[in-house]
Amino acid sequence: MPDPAIRTDFPRKIREIENTWIPMPDGTRLAARIWLPEDAEADPVPAILEYLPYRKRDGTVARDHLTHPYFAGHGYAGLRVDMRGTGDSEGICLGEYLLQEQDDALAVIDWLAAQPWCSGKVGMIGISWGGFNGLQIAARQPEALGAVITLCSTDDRYADDIHFMGGAVLTDKLGWGATAFAIANTPPDPAIVGDAWRAMWQERLESNGLWMLDWFRHQRRDELYRHGSICEDYGAVQVPVYAVGGYADGYTNPIFRMMEHLSCPRKALIGPWTHKYPHFATPEPRIGFLQECLRWWDQHLKGVDTGIMEEPMIRAWMQEAASPDPAPANRPGRWVSDPTWPPEEVESHTFHVSPEGLRDTAGGAPVVIDCPETAGHAAPVWCMYGPGADGPLDQNAEIGFMRVFETEPLASDMEVLGFPQLHMRVTSDVPQANLAAVLSLVAPDGRASFVSFGMLNLTHRNSHADPSPMPPGEPVEAVLQLNVIGQRMPAGHRLRLALSQAYWPIIWPSADKARLTLESARLDLPLRPVRKDEVPLAEFGPPEGATPLETEVLEPGDERRTRAFDYSTGAETHERFEDTGLVTHIHTGITLRAVSRQTFHIHPDDPNSATGTCRWEKSFARGDWRAELETEVQVAALADVWRITATLIARDGDGVVAERHWAEDVPRDLA
Repeated sequence: MPDPAIRTDFPRKIREIENTWIPMPDGTRLAARIWLPEDAEADPVPAILEYLPYRKRDGTVARDHLTHPYFAGHGYAGLRVDMRGTGDSEGICLGEYLLQEQDDALAVIDWLAAQPWCSGKVGMIGISWGGFNGLQIAARQPEALGAVITLCSTDDRYADDIHFMGGAVLTDKLGWGATAFAIANTPPDPAIVGDAWRAMWQERLESNGLWMLDWFRHQRRDELYRHGSICEDYGAVQVPVYAVGGYADGYTNPIFRMMEHLSCPRKALIGPWTHKYPHFATPEPRIGFLQECLRWWDQHLKGVDTGIMEEPMIRAWMQEAASPDPAPANRPGRWVSDPTWPPEEVESHTFHVSPEGLRDTAGGAPVVIDCPETAGHAAPVWCMYGPGADGPLDQNAEIGFMRVFETEPLASDMEVLGFPQLHMRVTSDVPQANLAAVLSLVAPDGRASFVSFGMLNLTHRNSHADPSPMPPGEPVEAVLQLNVIGQRMPAGHRLRLALSQAYWPIIWPSADKARLTLESARLDLPLRPVRKDEVPLAEFGPPEGATPLETEVLEPGDERRTRAFDYSTGAETHERFEDTGLVTHIHTGITLRAVSRQTFHIHPDDPNSATGTCRWEKSFARGDWRAELETEVQVAALADVWRITATLIARDGDGVVAERHWAEDVPRDLA
């Protein structure tokens, strides 16, 4: 798969500032790397800010080399700023999206606007954390901020983030919690901060803490999640927003909500991609995303009419049917568009759920959902982060594990764009139960390809902020929303809906094994009508980037995703292993390695057997300097509590710098 084409022939020559310090009002200094035109002080330019905790020196450096010099060569100043208490910046970092993080960003923007090389206009770009805080800072309305490009982010930190899916607790709460734990406790680079590096590291090790504990303590949509969720006041975001993502990512739903509810100028781009920038994302097609960014920046930061705002609001990839593949190199389809969201004419097709399958007419007996806790083993990961084999398997592997309902072969093509929904009357035999729904497409040859999925913690059927127990034995109304999807369903294929009360290892199981009964259940699919007046779409340019980071691979890496079955006990273990290999970055001389191992274990008959363990090992070296970090975090889903333990050991060339341990039982709260 080719990398983006390398561009060096930019309109303006570039200079780089490897590190500069941006002072905060309390005296703390944030570390920034800047690329800008050589003549920017004579001809000032807008600044493009990317503001992250992911270590500009060695964490996001490969991506930064492709992106920010490209912007600089086209008349912008590209900046990567390490957040307080991370990377090379001073201070401590006590969690995600805190008020301090936003206040610091406002100070950074003020500093940028006052620089002699800056025109006074600032844009923000970011993916994931950087996409989140771009929206959050826009809602704070700094005067100099003129536009935002947000990728793989959310408007609602409860509804769509690593914590919950339909109120069901995601195992990513542990997976990302352990990852963030390791990132937050890494050291600064002594080449930037000097001899203070060890004291700065010790301060982080003593203070940054295990954020995940707070996440488990908050299981309802309370102030922890309302803070930083722009859906609390969409009107606060007044600058233009370009929202970008992909169906293989975990953050696609918010794009469509933002197009519906934001009132500022806005656009959306949705491809088939994982959690990556579209000029190097998988699966293909990759696009000239940096050229698209320039059109956005030129329009909103330089006042150049690029025509981008005359184009349709939504541009989405309509996926074609494809064979199951956990690591597809490309995804066939075509680009479609909509001038508004939701569309002015909304159509839907309803299939009714009965023991005989999915049918066009209502009726039929109730259906019972009583599946093993190991249902879900053919699922994709909640959010695919790259080209590894993290995608879904052939969904036929779930037959016998999930309750399956199918249509007859479709008589004509059907195109879906939007959110499938399952409406039902549901009865549970326990007060707290989950329901998982998976939509797949069964080809004439029998192979079943994953299309979309969704979860619902039934105690959250009416509210995430104020859940209520299920009344055992009594039916209640509920709606389960599946993830947004753009998919063409060809004639001759069958649609399949698979249901279970467990979905491992995507969500943690309910406290008690549940048995559900569904009555009057129906699946509503949002259809995309044929548009006679559809606007022809201009082709995207080819993927481009600046000169890539130069590295030397000393030892190759490895990546595996495995599932093991114990024949003597019936238990299953899922493991995700990744080793970056031992790599030297030529421009800094840093040699680094990161190894992670996530292990999830469960017995099919016992929801309280579910455990997850996530380990990280990180090492940094240059000459005589050494820094190593080992972390392990474990969660056990017991009947009444989440049992959480963690350890951290940090070493340098002189031995142990810090060793810390955590252990806490967090009561389960209808989750």
